[in-house]
Amino acid sequence: MYKKVLVADDLLSINQGVLTTLKTLEIINIEEVQYCDDAYLKIKKAALDQDPIDLLITDLSYKKDHRNQKITSGEALVAVVKKEFPDLKIIVYSIEDRLQKVRTLINKHQVNAYVCKGRKGLIELKTAINTVYNNKSYVSPQVSAALGAKTNLEIEDFDLELLQQLSLGLSQDQISKYLKANKISPHSLSTIEKKINKLKIQFNANNTIHLVAISKDLGLI
Repeated sequence: MYKKVLVADDLLSINQGVLTTLKTLEIINIEEVQYCDDAYLKIKKAALDQDPIDLLITDLSYKKDHRNQKITSGEALVAVVKKEFPDLKIIVYSIEDRLQKVRTLINKHQVNAYVCKGRKGLIELKTAINTVYNNKSYVSPQVSAALGAKTNLEIEDFDLELLQQLSLGLSQDQISKYLKANKISPHSLSTIEKKINKLKIQFNANNTIHLVAISKDLGLI
């Protein structure tokens, strides 16, 4: 079983449930943090000390407080540590149940399991911990569709980027310049126009303002 596990969640009550679950699996060496920056530093220090953390269990949402953070979300934490420590196994334990988000974490960021918090959350978490240990992936039943074919209301990461920039009030020309400056492709004005028009049709939106409103209602941005 895992030699060292790190639990990252800003709610101590959630941490306690996860810690109890880990202890029932006879996992003794457990560390916990409430900030993403602390999680990253612990993972990095453990690697430098040649005593690496085997498993990270993290939430996605972290509330802002008086302390400034460089890494402000679980998704950002996953992206950073997976890039630097690709062999680290990661389980996301979150109340978030949007298929688009789950698919992104699994396909783009290569998380090993996604468990939804809820009545059966800790039971599923225990299953996920064992499953991931055996080098297999696990996804909670209520979001398992994230591994299947996309629905009509699900979109690509690039489309989410467009919607995010539209929500900030940027024009298509400004979005094109933003994408080019940040080396995001495609970034041509004609492609952006076509993508936005396609999204309008897909979501039955009358205009870009309506499109942004629908996207927010669906929790896409």
